[in-house]
Amino acid sequence: QVHLVESGGGLVQAGGSLRLSCAASRTIFSINVMGWYRQAPGKERELVATIINGNTNYTDSVNGRFTISRDNAKNTVYLQMNSLKPEDTAVYYCTAIYRGYAYWGQGTQVTVSS
Repeated sequence: QVHLVESGGGLVQAGGSLRLSCAASRTIFSINVMGWYRQAPGKERELVATIINGNTNYTDSVNGRFTISRDNAKNTVYLQMNSLKPEDTAVYYCTAIYRGYAYWGQGTQVTVSS
């Protein structure tokens, strides 16, 4: 099993930055697929960014503004979010796929004011 805990959310003005962290309960060295999703009120959960075998991918709306990275020594995945917009407001969830199972964190709220 993998227990994931997100942190770093909060309230920020448009144009500001936040860095989300996702700490795993076990080494992530052998977890090849990790990512971030978000869910805004009244909307479906959407994929934001993934890091798969070291390769990163982003949804179009955040490409160039967000950066996903991982630190295997700290068992942590990060999402650096710059130039935040009000439409980025959502609960952000960390996910990991390990031995065929998808694990999720509890989510962290990001609110961007205009």
